[in-house]
Amino acid sequence: MLQKRNTKLGKISLVNFNIIFFIFILLSFDVNAENSPNTSHTNIKVLDKISSKNTLVILKNGTEIKHKDLLIKSMKCVNSEFDDNPEIMAYIQVKDMTNKDNDDVFVFNEWMFSSSPSIAPFDHPVYDIWLVDCY
Repeated sequence: MLQKRNTKLGKISLVNFNIIFFIFILLSFDVNAENSPNTSHTNIKVLDKISSKNTLVILKNGTEIKHKDLLIKSMKCVNSEFDDNPEIMAYIQVKDMTNKDNDDVFVFNEWMFSSSPSIAPFDHPVYDIWLVDCY
């Protein structure tokens, strides 16, 4: 004698599983959005190569600061989520105000990394900039 399978019950449990799975995915995205590692301030050090003086500059993300002959703007600063080897990344734009011909051209317009400044080096004859911290 042939036995009938209850396919209707299988379809319902599959639908319930999919609904629970999608709810779990949506809730996990909301939790990650609240614990975002983005910060509002960026700390950089500026070295004047002529006088050999270091200056700590605190930038609020999205605003420009004039430091001597440079206009420096931090667009975004991100701390890593790992505690073992913390990584700090910032998107920084720098204009050199001594060059009057190219006021709209950035000397530096890239991501800067605190642990590896040589990945995207800031090349300037007078100043050197490196990323220190985000908060």
